[in-house]
Amino acid sequence: MAEEGYERGLGTRQIQMLAIGGTIGTGLFLGAGKNIAKAGPSLILMYAVAGLALFFVMRALGELLTYRRAEGGFADYAREFLGPFWGYATAWTYWIIWVTTGMAELTAAGEYVQYWWPEFEQWKTALIALVVLFTVNLISVKLFGELEFWFAMVKVAAIVGMIVVGLGVLVIGFSDAGKTASVSNLWAHGGVFPEGFGATLMTLQMVMFAYLGVELVGVTAGEAKDPEKNIPKAINALPIRFALFYIGSLLVILSVISWTEFEEDSSPFVLAFTKIGIPAAAGIVNFVVLTAALSSCNAGGLYSTSRMLRTAGANGDGPRVLARLNGRGVPVLTVVISALVMGIGVVVNAIVPDKAFEYITSVSTGGAIMVWAVIVVAHLVYRRRVRAGLVKASGYRMPWAPYSSWAVLAFFVFVTVLIAWEADTRVALYVMAGWLVLVMAAWPLVRRGSSAGRGAEKVQVSAK
Repeated sequence: MAEEGYERGLGTRQIQMLAIGGTIGTGLFLGAGKNIAKAGPSLILMYAVAGLALFFVMRALGELLTYRRAEGGFADYAREFLGPFWGYATAWTYWIIWVTTGMAELTAAGEYVQYWWPEFEQWKTALIALVVLFTVNLISVKLFGELEFWFAMVKVAAIVGMIVVGLGVLVIGFSDAGKTASVSNLWAHGGVFPEGFGATLMTLQMVMFAYLGVELVGVTAGEAKDPEKNIPKAINALPIRFALFYIGSLLVILSVISWTEFEEDSSPFVLAFTKIGIPAAAGIVNFVVLTAALSSCNAGGLYSTSRMLRTAGANGDGPRVLARLNGRGVPVLTVVISALVMGIGVVVNAIVPDKAFEYITSVSTGGAIMVWAVIVVAHLVYRRRVRAGLVKASGYRMPWAPYSSWAVLAFFVFVTVLIAWEADTRVALYVMAGWLVLVMAAWPLVRRGSSAGRGAEKVQVSAK
């Protein structure tokens, strides 16, 4: 079983920070700048709507996690409540989501380092970062958790610092930014929807990408101490995190600086710190964004992908060798495989066009919507079985289910339509359609191999 052998090395402090680190990345630090230029202050509303939908997804996952510990996370629940194919498809889809996202983050790390050393080729930085994170993930889950804790601390400190300084500018009026800073900037330059409601809706793809990683709390369950207590605690804190880190930071930034000053390639944090007049602002934020990229690659790119591959091996959705753990409870082979595939991205991303990052984020968002939808549907089936008396009820329940579940699924369908609307993001649907065809084509082979493996195990038991 997937749950056997993992080291219970993640405590409350690390799980809380992993939850934070998973939801704060380049989607906020960089992607928000492009969306502000596209939609203005109304972007804040999109973060609020998407955050509400993802909170319900996490409450659904939390109910499943407290019903039964599943170290394979949502892939195990997909298998139990939707059938073997969906467990297999969810595990491999989540793996490909984070492998591609890891490629993007490594490439971004190379670009950030060039801010200080422009002559240092970005592929070298990406390679060094991959090797360091790969080594950390091989050693132990405790070291991984500690590294992710400090990665998250840097991001949290930057956002809290931005909010505190920005509020100081608004209330006290210090620095040159104080002359124009005002809450009225949220509606004084063309209104809340300066580019129209349609432009606001088209920001949802990048907004959803910014929330990618919130589900990492579910992946950590297998290596968490006292998950029945710590997982609900982490999930219940999500609205506060969303309100502070996303909505709070953007409210302050767009009050200090008019949205009309943003350009598509500008980071809202760099622009805000520079406008306020903080020395070396660009360098400080560049370091934070570099940390965000490494954090995303560490938590999602290597940690979660290696665990999903191990789940696939343990459940017969891939070669059995993938399920092996070393003496420290680390799935070494799956860490190696994920790192090697991301290593291909180091080479490939060196020669792709400028829109590669947008393509990758849209692909990741498309896959994430599929995985989030699977969690919600699995929860719907679970609730139906609870009512039928077939499985035990969890004490940690999703509010207003099943109505909230259907509302979230309708929202995901709407976002998918929006992704199909623009040519630059539509490629994600083509890629995901191709991926699903590949997954379905491989399923008969996987099922046959799994059956053969179970048959061999029975022969060995009989021989004994």
